[in-house]
Formats: sequence, structure tokens, C-alpha cells
Amino acid sequence: MSTHESSPLEILKVSASSKPISVAGAIAGVIRSQHKVEVQAIGAGALNQAIKAIAIARGYVAPAGVDLVCIPSFIDLAIDGEERTGIRLLVEER
Repeated sequence: MSTHESSPLEILKVSASSKPISVAGAIAGVIRSQHKVEVQAIGAGALNQAIKAIAIARGYVAPAGVDLVCIPSFIDLAIDGEERTGIRLLVEER
């Protein structure tokens, strides 16, 4: 039996104005239920907030014995009809 479920991967979009504590709570919640989450960010400010949120989320799930890893990659996104390159951070349990 596979540990991967057929449910689609949850995507959290982070902006430069996102609050890292709020994003961290969302990341921790999805990790607890689905064991992985995709975080998307476009721009240096958004990436900064996303990384801070992942660091905070590690602290939220650590008491349950869960450690998180983050796998970065580039992603092309269409925003307002414009093609933009962003960063995709796959966050999952180690």
C-alpha cells in the first residue's frame, strides 16, 4: 500500500506582504494532514517571507517528532496574462 494519497498537492502562494507566522501555521496544518505542501513565491520579498515561514513551521511540528525538508525549484506562472518565473518550495516530512 502506498503512503501517497490521490489528493492533489496543496499550494500556498506567498507574497512579500504575507505574515510568516500565518503562513507557518498554514504550512504546519497541511503537513499534519497531507505530509507535504507546495509553497510558491515570486520575487525576493516573497521568497524571504516563505523561507521564514518554513523555518517557523519546523518549530511548530517538531514537538510531534516531525522534521521538515525543503526542495526548491523554478516554476513558470501566468500572472495577469504575463509569464513570470517563481520559486517552488516543496516542503515535506523527512
